[in-house]
Amino acid sequence: MEDYYRMEPKKAPFDFYTDNGGSIVAIAGEDFAVIGSDTRLSSGYSIHTRDQPKLFKLSEKTVLGCSGCWCDTLQLTKVVKAQMQMYYHDNNKTMSTPAVAQMLSTLLYYKRFLPYYVSNVLAGLDADGKGCVYSYDPIGHCEKTMFKAGGSSGALLQPLLDNQLGFLNMENVKKRPVPLDKALAILKDVFISAAERDIYTGDSIAISVITKDGIRSESFTLRRD
Repeated sequence: MEDYYRMEPKKAPFDFYTDNGGSIVAIAGEDFAVIGSDTRLSSGYSIHTRDQPKLFKLSEKTVLGCSGCWCDTLQLTKVVKAQMQMYYHDNNKTMSTPAVAQMLSTLLYYKRFLPYYVSNVLAGLDADGKGCVYSYDPIGHCEKTMFKAGGSSGALLQPLLDNQLGFLNMENVKKRPVPLDKALAILKDVFISAAERDIYTGDSIAISVITKDGIRSESFTLRRD
């Protein structure tokens, strides 16, 4: 009986965040931007669904890709869309991609003490019709680039993009603007590579192709095991 009263209370630790996996890749060109995400939503070794794209259309020229904690993703995209709607009513015009990028950075920094557990990559066209890609850390630091990978396999995908698109540390290579067909081919290839190594990336790719004519959606099947 004495040992019973000396027992410590059972502890039930609470974690604010759950990583639901997924990867995002975006590539910008002279007059286009492409962004893709896998469709697997999982937790640990359990797959919740195999058909959940992680791309969110914000306007006819802007698409946001989010991976990580799915509940944080839904909340963040809800706030972003609400801010864009208010901007439209106040200014009678749609927010441009660079403006969305700055607004998203501000929203993430506002939540810096309990940040959204989300990897964000924003792709679209700027005011001049040129492709642009923005990436973020959890508290809002924003970087503009021409290609970016994020999410659970971001560390695997980024070196491939650096080699195929950035030609980093390569000699006697003339850098040229990447055409749309090559950008799509590279995007599919890097996701195929990630699906072989990352259990949180798989099933299929949802792709958004952003041009001056609007946004075109495509899909590509990956391995499902």
